[in-house]
Amino acid sequence: MNDHLKEQLDGLLEKYTELLIGEASPELKEKVEAWALYSFIAKSMPPLAKHWNDTYPDAKEEMKTLIAEIKKLNEEMRSKKK
Repeated sequence: MNDHLKEQLDGLLEKYTELLIGEASPELKEKVEAWALYSFIAKSMPPLAKHWNDTYPDAKEEMKTLIAEIKKLNEEMRSKKK
C-alpha cells in the first residue's frame, strides 16, 4: 500500500470516527479501527471470530469493553445532537 492511499484511508477513518462518536483523537481512531475490523470479521466470517474469541478470552473481554465504550460514546453524541 502506498503512502498516499494510507493518508487517504487515515482521513476516512478520522472522519468516520468523528461522525460516529463526535471526536477523532488518535486514541479514539485506533479504538474505532479495531472495533470496525472486529465487527467486519465477526459479520463476514463468524467462525473465525469465534475461534479468536475462544483462543484469546482475555482479548475477547477487552473487545467487549471496547465495543461498549464506542456504543456509549455514539449514544452520547447522538443525544447531544437532539
